[in-house]
Order: sequence, then C-alpha cells, then structure tokens
Amino acid sequence: MQANLDRTDLRILAILQTQGRMTNAELAAEVNLSASACLRRVQKLEADGVIAGYGARLDPRALGLGLQAFVRVQLSRHESDAIDSFTDRVAEWDEVVSCYALTGDMDYLLQVYVADLDGFSRFLLDRLLNAAGVADVNTSFVLRTVKASTALPLGERRP
Repeated sequence: MQANLDRTDLRILAILQTQGRMTNAELAAEVNLSASACLRRVQKLEADGVIAGYGARLDPRALGLGLQAFVRVQLSRHESDAIDSFTDRVAEWDEVVSCYALTGDMDYLLQVYVADLDGFSRFLLDRLLNAAGVADVNTSFVLRTVKASTALPLGERRP
C-alpha cells in the first residue's frame, strides 16, 4: 500500500536519504517544524514502513573488496522448488549483496563483491556453479562506478 505523503514528509525523506545521521533538531530546523512535530512525523514514516531502516554506506575498497561483478543467472528449471532452492542458497552467500528476479532471457541478476579475480573464481566455481538448477551464467565486471546511490527519486511524487 502506498503511503499518503505531503510535501513536508517528502522533504524529510529527501534529507534523511542523504544525511541519515542528522539529529532530529537539525532535521526539524531544515523542514521548519518543531523538534517534537518532526520526530512524530519521522516515527510515523518508520511505523508505516516508508523508512525501512538505517545503515552506514561502506567503501568496498577500504574493506578489501576490490572487484564488483554483476552476474546474470539462468535456471534450468522454473518450478517453485527449484526457485526456492536457488534463492535460499543465494541468501546464504555473503558475496552477493543484491539479487533480483528478472524478466527476459536470464532469471536472476546478482551483484557480487569479492577481493579479486581469484575470489570471484572461488565464488563462481565453489558456490554458484555448484548450485542445483543453474543452467547458464554470464558475468560483467565493473570497471568504474559512474553513479551509485541508495536514494530513491522523490521529485516526481511531490504533491
């Protein structure tokens, strides 16, 4: 269900998407509300599930994760047990930070972070290709990140 958001809610969300560590008092001043009114709005956005959580964005290279890949996976079978088995395995793999079910010629898109090409080779050979039901895998390595954002576009929703 889509939340009913006014301009102030959208402004709060836009600010929190880029400045998540801002204090409530700073946020309230930014959106021209009292601290208590701002806090009530943020709490309602959290309770309604609009704000799904908070977290720090980490630099992969600073953590020794110098290789990022997007891996397209096609399954050999599309029955629910095969899909469940594959998605359960993917959920256990720390290297996979995102997994999307797709339309088109490939079934899933995995975003994978590993230290280097050797790490990717181990992931591919020891995990992904050993997963039952994987028929085809196609990998693209990231050469350079042009844009990476977790912020959702709110401009088109403005009342």
